[in-house]
Amino acid sequence: MKRIAIQGIAGSFHEDAAKKYFGNEKIEIIECRSFQNVCELIDTDKVDIAVMAIENSIAGSLLQNYSLIRNYHLRIIGEIYIHIQMNLMVLPGVKQKDIKEIYSHPVSFLQCNEYLEKYFPGIERKELGDNAKVAKIISDEKINYAAAISNLRSAELYGLHVIDKGIETIKKNYTRFWILSKHANSTAGTNKASICFEVGHFYGALAHVLNIFAEYKINLNKIQSVPILGKPNEYTIHADIEWEDSENYDKAIHQVLKSTSSLSILGEYVRGEVQMSVNKN
Repeated sequence: MKRIAIQGIAGSFHEDAAKKYFGNEKIEIIECRSFQNVCELIDTDKVDIAVMAIENSIAGSLLQNYSLIRNYHLRIIGEIYIHIQMNLMVLPGVKQKDIKEIYSHPVSFLQCNEYLEKYFPGIERKELGDNAKVAKIISDEKINYAAAISNLRSAELYGLHVIDKGIETIKKNYTRFWILSKHANSTAGTNKASICFEVGHFYGALAHVLNIFAEYKINLNKIQSVPILGKPNEYTIHADIEWEDSENYDKAIHQVLKSTSSLSILGEYVRGEVQMSVNKN
């Protein structure tokens, strides 16, 4: 049985991602208090795999996670996209008029601001942790004057009643999760890679690297600069690239090596697919 580390607790979107990615495989979810704790468990061989969020289509990239993956020398072996649906939930029997406070994660409040301004103007919002945690707090402490914003799995797990489904403003919202290991995949059958590199500070240095990918018909579908700690105005460039012809990928990487001051391949894996399932109320 694989031991899978996640940031957060049972009922979180990280747990959703792990269960969806591994399907019918038997897995044991190991709850972690922070993303750094997740990386430490892999580094010390206390878990086999980790599932880590890397970007959200509304909130953007989690820059700290890029740095953690590099610092702990982890390898990306897969990815999965989870459709993010937010729901308002309370203890059974609590009515909308009883709600005096709403608990959630700051990103969730951002995603649901339009709904909250319309239906709960002036109600106090408390950032008490991730989505699953706030649902658990209301359940464990029997708080009958507050609501949580979380996913449906949390409501089911912690016995809460869902007052309203799909309260997020942007319905086509997803989070991309990376599947991490200490050991890299075999490159056979892969069609996507996440790399990071640094280039010199001179005119056209980055453009030259990007043109190499274009020359070999490599699709660059994301580029992200991450500040280098302790080095003002210096950045590591992270890129996600996809290919149809693995020979072209190999040739492109060989050429990029000649044009960068450093290059690391963080992982080669099979591209994940975005599958949206818009809620129907």
